[in-house]
Amino acid sequence: MIDENKLGVMYTTGAYILWGFLPIYWKLLQHISPFEILAHRIVWSAVFMAIIIFLLKKNRRFIEEAKQVWRNKRSLIGITLASIMISINWLTYIWGVNNNHVVEASLGYYINPLVSILLGMIVLKETFSRPQWIAFLLAGSGVTYMTVNFGSVPWIALLLAFSFGMYGLLKKLVPLNAMFGLMIETLIVSPIALVYLLSIQNSIQQVEWLNWTTVLVFGAGIATAIPLLLFAAGAKRIPLSMVGFLQYFAPTIMLFLGVFMYDEPFTEVHAVSFSLIWAGLAVYTFSRVKRLRKYEIKAS
Repeated sequence: MIDENKLGVMYTTGAYILWGFLPIYWKLLQHISPFEILAHRIVWSAVFMAIIIFLLKKNRRFIEEAKQVWRNKRSLIGITLASIMISINWLTYIWGVNNNHVVEASLGYYINPLVSILLGMIVLKETFSRPQWIAFLLAGSGVTYMTVNFGSVPWIALLLAFSFGMYGLLKKLVPLNAMFGLMIETLIVSPIALVYLLSIQNSIQQVEWLNWTTVLVFGAGIATAIPLLLFAAGAKRIPLSMVGFLQYFAPTIMLFLGVFMYDEPFTEVHAVSFSLIWAGLAVYTFSRVKRLRKYEIKAS
């Protein structure tokens, strides 16, 4: 029988691997507008999560949590902002992938942990440790180097990092069950997505016929929800330090896809910038693992 720790590693690794290969899925829908893909992703994620909640017989618990969110003005504002942030993140990601910026998208998810540290310092008044300062400065140097040498800001990477960082911050301020949280978030933005889909003829024509585009569009909800459910099941079984290590699977897979599968350029400038960011992540990950181990020793 597999112990809980191994099961947690398997679930979490599976989630990050699926997230890493997700660009292949969105590339199959490249002929559709990113806004339309986003709208379908929102709507079908809500439908799929509703089915999962019903099958798991968690209807009453979900309704209770939804009522609590509705009654609490702070929670309602927080979850609404979270739904906006994740929608921006999804749209940026889909647009970037389908416009041949998979490498830059991977950069965004590499720097996301360091952006989260920055947001924690600014919003939650958390203090920086010396290793965190070093990590942040190294990553900042990498982004700056790329900006100066390419003559443009890597806005896709930065928007992905900051939108997901803000999403994580808001989720921390409004703690919800991962499954219920995604359901509520998609429900909040689903009316806008539905109005958009009904307002464009393309969408109506596409869902009339059973073809691969239709199947992929409907499957967007499954492609969104399954990694999240795996992550939720895995993360609660393993230490945070392990989650922090495994999270780099996704952008690494994306980077390899961009370079070797989609023939995106990886120049000397990319190499220097990524190396600085990887160095920063190494410093950050090592310091966090060391700190958590000390905490675990004290706790025991």
